[in-house]
Amino acid sequence: MTFEDLRAELSGRVLVPGDAGFEAVARPWTLTVTQPVAAVVRAGDADDVAAVVAHARRAGVPVIAQPTGHGAAGGVADAILLRTGGLDSVEIDAERRVAKVGAGANWGSVQTAAAAHGLTGLAGSNPVVGVTGYTLGGGLSWFGRKHGWASDAVRAFEIVDAEGARTRVTAASDPELFWALRGGGGDYAVVTALEFDLFPAPGLYGGRVMWHGARTGEVFEAFQEITADAPDELSVWFHRFQFPDAPPMVALDVTYLGDPEVGRSLLTRLDAIDGPLADKRGALSVANLGEITAEPTDPSPSLSRAELLTDLGDAVVKTLLDEPVAPLVDIQIRHLGGAFARAGADGGARGPVTEPYLLYALGLGLPQIIEAVKARRAEIVDAIGAHISGLKPYTFLSPEETAAAAFDSSTLARLREIKRARDPLSVIRANYPVLG
Repeated sequence: MTFEDLRAELSGRVLVPGDAGFEAVARPWTLTVTQPVAAVVRAGDADDVAAVVAHARRAGVPVIAQPTGHGAAGGVADAILLRTGGLDSVEIDAERRVAKVGAGANWGSVQTAAAAHGLTGLAGSNPVVGVTGYTLGGGLSWFGRKHGWASDAVRAFEIVDAEGARTRVTAASDPELFWALRGGGGDYAVVTALEFDLFPAPGLYGGRVMWHGARTGEVFEAFQEITADAPDELSVWFHRFQFPDAPPMVALDVTYLGDPEVGRSLLTRLDAIDGPLADKRGALSVANLGEITAEPTDPSPSLSRAELLTDLGDAVVKTLLDEPVAPLVDIQIRHLGGAFARAGADGGARGPVTEPYLLYALGLGLPQIIEAVKARRAEIVDAIGAHISGLKPYTFLSPEETAAAAFDSSTLARLREIKRARDPLSVIRANYPVLG
């Protein structure tokens, strides 16, 4: 079957190199990654997804599903890139506190719908990030210290398997595949929809406070004091910023899921640090989570690296606080702990993360500085290597890494066995495959 034959089967579109619009639709959200795929399919519905997988199986080519392309990692030459962004339905069952969303839904649309019922999903910081890819990799939410990984909140997946068959996967119907899909990546099936728990959102206090870089020591000290005994409802992220043509800045991003007055009282320590350049703390809706970090919502060239920190010892403090940020634009430390560190009785492949902090280093992937950005990331990791555990949350992998970086050896072996059993021909390939 040719791509022309496939076009005749689908309600969506098939584009190949040379077609108008091909380059734009093949481009991932992260512009530093290239995707020289054989074709791009913009699926119109789940039946389209099934037809594409069946075609790929017969043709002996892999399928890579990308609703938004946020997790793109390269390595897609000659593959079929399956865009599921059109499957963007969002349904809220407020009585059961459950959301059912299509594979293309993003967190902004889910949070807006859930907020109308006083509920929230386990969303991250950027509203345009797709729910599906984020959740398949675990999903580190603002509210994860209270409620755990987004993947563990999933009740059911609707999938297309490696033979092109549509089915519904739950803990009861297929416990092994259900376990793998909850945080083990997207290597085992193409997800067309998922259902997950929502959580009460009686109130939310949050925002960013920013100071001149001269206050870095004071702000970091406050960060350590607040996170030392923070309740699970409180999340705090520390940043050192060096934006182009701007002075150094330091900031804290915060959320408290609960009564805003309680959140305010937990963060009075920040009021003792003089000279804030901006203080945007206040009560807000869970529909407006993205306003806290105000991350780019359009595709951009970026390079990032994340590591899990075992502690904030002297070497970590010296490297992350005293050394220049440039040519990076952001060195971030996220407080973890809480429910992230607790093993759930029915948890998925993501599993608990006992490291208390996550380091995230971000730079611009511009041609003139890209090598310097890579070198600076490597310098940081080399300097604090003794304080890095070696494991990573799946959704924070960089293009040069593999899924092996996210799992211990026994979990990885189990995931690989599931992959071999469910997709021996490797028809379905994730951005970070468990076998690659």
